[in-house]
Amino acid sequence: MLDTNVLASGFAGSGAPSVVLRAWLQRRFILVVSADIIAELERTFAQPYFSQRLTAAQRDANLDLVRRRARMTPVTITVRGVATHAEDDRILAAALSADVRYLVTEDRQLQSLHSVRGVNIVSPRQFLDVLAGESSAR
Repeated sequence: MLDTNVLASGFAGSGAPSVVLRAWLQRRFILVVSADIIAELERTFAQPYFSQRLTAAQRDANLDLVRRRARMTPVTITVRGVATHAEDDRILAAALSADVRYLVTEDRQLQSLHSVRGVNIVSPRQFLDVLAGESSAR
């Protein structure tokens, strides 16, 4: 699972998040999202930073791509007080509900948790290392 900032940064063409998105488009992993992540991505794309870097058509196409190609998961688990921000608890709840192995985030406070109930919390760079290791193991 990629958090909203990784998705938005990746679509804007920024560093490791962009490479992670390319790996998803190459089907090297399955992207799982929740309705909260989609809604937050829409709000994030409306911010000036992204509206200056992506046209309205690009933002709409990127949202459509995520809606069509990512696996949508219902949030069935409640998480409260694990992360320092309520919105981070929601992303943890989505990751736990989807039973993913990795939550990829640029949020250092989330990364400092390292793992929550079997979900490894890693940076985009660390996730790329995981993907490279899986490729070399084949």
